Amino acid sequence: MRSNLSFADLLGIIWYNVGRVFQKILVANRGEIAVRVIRALREMSIRSVAVFSEVDRRGLHVQMADEAVCIGAGPSSESYLNIQRILSAARATEAQAIHPGYGFLSENAAFAKACEDAGVKFIGPRWQAIEQMGSKTAARKLAIEVGAPVVPGTEQGIRDYAEARKTAAGIGYPVLLKAAAGGGGKGMRRVDKESELEAALRGAASEAERAFGSGEVYLEKFIERPRHIEVQVLGDEQGHLIHLGERECSIQRRHQKVVEESPSPLVLAKPELREQIGQAALQIARAVSYSNAGTLEFLADQEGHFYFLEMNTRLQVEHPVTEWVTGLDLVHWQIRIAAGESLSIQQSDVRWKGSALECRVYAEDPGNNYFPSPGEITYYAEPSGPGVRVDGGVYTSWTVPIEYDPLLAKLTVWAGDRDTAIARMRRALSEYRVLGITTNLALFDAIMSDPEFIAGRLHTGFLDDLKQRFSPQALAQDEAVASILAAASMQSSTPAIPSNGAPAESIWRSIGRRGLLR
Repeated sequence: MRSNLSFADLLGIIWYNVGRVFQKILVANRGEIAVRVIRALREMSIRSVAVFSEVDRRGLHVQMADEAVCIGAGPSSESYLNIQRILSAARATEAQAIHPGYGFLSENAAFAKACEDAGVKFIGPRWQAIEQMGSKTAARKLAIEVGAPVVPGTEQGIRDYAEARKTAAGIGYPVLLKAAAGGGGKGMRRVDKESELEAALRGAASEAERAFGSGEVYLEKFIERPRHIEVQVLGDEQGHLIHLGERECSIQRRHQKVVEESPSPLVLAKPELREQIGQAALQIARAVSYSNAGTLEFLADQEGHFYFLEMNTRLQVEHPVTEWVTGLDLVHWQIRIAAGESLSIQQSDVRWKGSALECRVYAEDPGNNYFPSPGEITYYAEPSGPGVRVDGGVYTSWTVPIEYDPLLAKLTVWAGDRDTAIARMRRALSEYRVLGITTNLALFDAIMSDPEFIAGRLHTGFLDDLKQRFSPQALAQDEAVASILAAASMQSSTPAIPSNGAPAESIWRSIGRRGLLR
């Protein structure tokens, strides 16, 4: 029997039913991602609860939420990383679920389990899946078991120098040492010859211990001029799992993403690659009965051979580009899945249209070794117009704090093809205005104007090469671009553990404070 209900009526019923499960959701994060989730909750007629530290009292996410609870002082250990204070806020406001965003506690298995024990729904995967995929070595071993391709290397942490020496000799130099418990370039060292290995191993283990509380590192073959490609997956709690295609994240500085896009230019050149890498991602995700949103990261060489790296068991910073090209709202789906709804989308239903780009806008100075730029924003104006989206968390008169990551906003654009998307991004960048602090907006203009980027010839060392491609004449004519590109490949020193044994404060906070005191 055919239903007389319209699509809008059906959608309303779905959202009403979700609302019956979740009348109120607490957002355990800050900044642009908290704003992003709160907007989704408002669209779904679900009340939102913001949590904030003392320094975020005037935060945009606090102003936008239906309710807000202060959970402690500025340091994240006393606020956004304090599990008991967040759960207390959920109990006090009678929130039925918690959305962790990304960063902070989003990939913390203990937090997800604490939510479960407290009877509060964690909007993300099961804590067991987070725990299993949280170790890169365990994830790598799982990938090998299910037959997914991995970069040649160790299947577990390196025990000592003798093992590292033997493994490196077996797979051939150059090799890469990587922290097993984290990412972001911490605990990572490239080793080009055996004489460098012992010192690199000590340095990588020490840095990993400081950054993640674990000095375990593993070793893998270094792939020359690799591309960083990741696959978005989405699964319900009934066992249905699909992939939403790839994002290319090869434009990086210090192993941290700067520009992301979908589809990957490599996939545009080799369309069969999407299905191959998508199926590899699903193989791994199915092995841990994964549900909700997640991302599997791969390295690919220039010929299209790809290798599994790790899984991020959360919503990614760069999720808007996938939303642009698929037309799907990932945060809506996260909430609907957590409410027990089955995926109504089959793999054959997923369609990719056009091209999307994202630039991460930071309060930092690329021309001065990415020196942080905390302080008051005296004027702020976002670009707009056709195909432009800004996920932001700041405003005019907001003071960028020194306690947290300096991400201000994510500028994303969409167009029918990649060339038009690049032109649209350049137009949007020309409209972006942030005064009172320094940002990295000029760096993006240099990237978007580069012939190699326009041609889609990308790799993780792109910014280093970009610096070399500028002629002395061009550099002399544009001193600002020269300084930005010169800084793009510079490495900053990692702060040491203080002599009293207390954890070292972040680079962002320490040098930001020095900048304010000048």
